[in-house]
Amino acid sequence: MVQTSHGPLAGVRIVEFDSNANVPLTGMLLADLGCDVVRIRRPGPDGGAVVPLIYRGRSDIVLDLNDPDARAQALELIALADGVIEGFAPGTLDSIGLGPARCFAANPRLVYGRMSGWGQTGPFSTSAGYDINYLSITGALHAIGTTVTPVPPLGMVAEFSGGALFMALGLVSGILASQATGHGQVIDAAQSEGVAVMMTLYYSLFGAGRWADRRAANLTDGGAPFYRCYACRDGRHVAVGALEPAEFSSLCQGLKIKPSRFQQYDRRGWDEMAAAFADIFATRTRDDWAEHFLDRGACVTPVLSLAEAPNHPHNRARATFGTPLGPLQPMPAPRFSETPLQVVPQEEASVHEVLARWR
Repeated sequence: MVQTSHGPLAGVRIVEFDSNANVPLTGMLLADLGCDVVRIRRPGPDGGAVVPLIYRGRSDIVLDLNDPDARAQALELIALADGVIEGFAPGTLDSIGLGPARCFAANPRLVYGRMSGWGQTGPFSTSAGYDINYLSITGALHAIGTTVTPVPPLGMVAEFSGGALFMALGLVSGILASQATGHGQVIDAAQSEGVAVMMTLYYSLFGAGRWADRRAANLTDGGAPFYRCYACRDGRHVAVGALEPAEFSSLCQGLKIKPSRFQQYDRRGWDEMAAAFADIFATRTRDDWAEHFLDRGACVTPVLSLAEAPNHPHNRARATFGTPLGPLQPMPAPRFSETPLQVVPQEEASVHEVLARWR
């Protein structure tokens, strides 16, 4: 059986209705933290066969929810669960008798997590969308990219950070409240709203007149020459994050530039500064510069590929990546001193096996 007792959330029971990538990532995070997560998926092709790492740690059950008997079995599991997570279009599970109202009747203390791009209500609630779309209405996409065009980041921003992380936090918070009150509730996790919350710092700076509402014009959006990436002689890149004066001084010294040549925060000199930095970084390889700036306090690091990152000395020392299940994968985070996390495989199970475990 997949479930072992580990992590700070050991004993918490979650039913995951398999859906888009943000729901499986939420399930993975909760399973990593020790939850007993049961994934219910449709018959047929399994997304876990394509990206198996994101499905680790679950008991995997195949149920055809078009079948009334299968829906009854799902409801049996939900009656014993602490939480549910689903990411279907609003109203989908309600239409087959597995929405919050029916589930609360079976389990009043249940926390029912609903993941979506736009939220369960509002003009866009039934509209299609992806990470790039959810970012677009928050101001975040407008702020990311070059002076010429916005650049969509990886799906980590809206779907995973704004969606999965906020859902995991919301679900755990709801379960804590349920344990105190005996009453469950619905968690409406909209990816666009998670992104908006993460933009709080930038809206604060913008409101104070300290953030220009255009790309590549600010300290941390690639506008500042001391906070961007530079190409090296071998075509690879270094990341420079010398935001503070002491770091900027160390950067200039490492590049053999007199710190007094440039006024760090004087934007009138940024074009000249960027050109000087680019010319110098282009004279040596990425790894040469990484070694050169090691321990200088200049915040210069190599930009590593997916193939390179697991072998970086810091990642190796921290065991950031590992092979507990065979394939190389990121290990669970964060670290807990008293309730350490484990990586356990996904295994197929039957409803009867899980019910026997949960009763």
